[in-house]
Amino acid sequence: MEFQRPTLSRRGGDVPWSPIRKLTPLADEARGRGVEVLHLNIGQPDIRTPRPVLDAYRSFDADVLAYSPSLGIPRLRESIAAYYQRCGISVEPRDVAITVGGSEAIFFALSAVCDPGDEILVREPFYANYVAFAAMISAKVVPIPASIDEGFALPSRERISRFIGPRTKALLYISPENPTGIVYDSAELETLRELCRRFGLYLIADEVYREFIYDDHVAFRSVLDLPDLAEHAILIDSVSKRFSSCGARIGSLTTRNRLVMELVDKFAQARLCPPTVGQLAADAAYRMDPSYFEPIRNEYRRRRDLVVESLRRIPGTLFHVPEGAFYLMARLPVTDAEEFARFLLTDFSWKGKTVMLAPGQGFYSTPDRGRDEVRIAYVLECGRLAEAMEILERALDAYNNFTGGAPATRSAARCRA
Repeated sequence: MEFQRPTLSRRGGDVPWSPIRKLTPLADEARGRGVEVLHLNIGQPDIRTPRPVLDAYRSFDADVLAYSPSLGIPRLRESIAAYYQRCGISVEPRDVAITVGGSEAIFFALSAVCDPGDEILVREPFYANYVAFAAMISAKVVPIPASIDEGFALPSRERISRFIGPRTKALLYISPENPTGIVYDSAELETLRELCRRFGLYLIADEVYREFIYDDHVAFRSVLDLPDLAEHAILIDSVSKRFSSCGARIGSLTTRNRLVMELVDKFAQARLCPPTVGQLAADAAYRMDPSYFEPIRNEYRRRRDLVVESLRRIPGTLFHVPEGAFYLMARLPVTDAEEFARFLLTDFSWKGKTVMLAPGQGFYSTPDRGRDEVRIAYVLECGRLAEAMEILERALDAYNNFTGGAPATRSAARCRA
């Protein structure tokens, strides 16, 4: 008797591998050879998790670890609403849904506004997992190309409108931005607001790096601050980076649109609830004094400046000086950045150490864009970060000698006006 093999979904094949984690097996092999790997590939801060957060985990002493309400523990929803109010954003606890990390918040948002075949517009390069989340619901991310040569500036209103079609449902952006460090200014947000109102689109804003802006002339503005957008705006947030609590897996989705929140409630009920103890820890985080952020911001500013100065010493690099978050996209003097990232893990070490990078091409969906770029996450303390940047410089020399390539003759850093 002949048996048929079961088949897999096309949707699963459409989900890309993460450029942040895809080289992990090579890093594991390097560690197996005794090489220490300095991770600049992933946004995992080494900042200490705040004591109130850890104390909340340690002090949990209920007899039963029970489900929470599907939309989250009321006390946490109240704390997040109060946090936004301190930031000048007027929301009520009923506008806030607690999610399993910011990832689930994005997935819920896309699921609420998109049917299979619908499109979401995102400026490119973008956070790579947006493509995966869209593919999971058989929707599609449509890239709006921006160029490193132009400092990743948002294209004009007219140019963006050319990408809007009958299946377009939403514009999605992140500010401060992963992977570029860009912070959207008021003019850019006004462009997005006008397009969403004109074409009846949702505006989904990922604001997980809100606190991390490093230059006095740069101002943050929330999507919920934009006028006449109550029915359009959906805000994505998370404790992961804000409170150095990535493993807590607590995020939130906030919207004043009652119909969107009703659908989010359905999705939340289907997956039962977010982590109960993680919510108690997140509540402790959001109740901390806002002065907590100032020394953290200053530390990330020092790290950013160290990376910028290190790259300026490397001939042939091109980058935009990041204004926020803790990432930088850089063009390196190589033709294939993923090949170079593999070389770092398989063929290079200095003083027993090497560096892991995230290849830039994974942050683009347009074919062949970003091939000579990498994303650098400056999440290591300055001593280790300086080591990593020296290793990067030495590895580029070794790689270009090994491959017969020659670095360009000068280094350049592009700043936005």
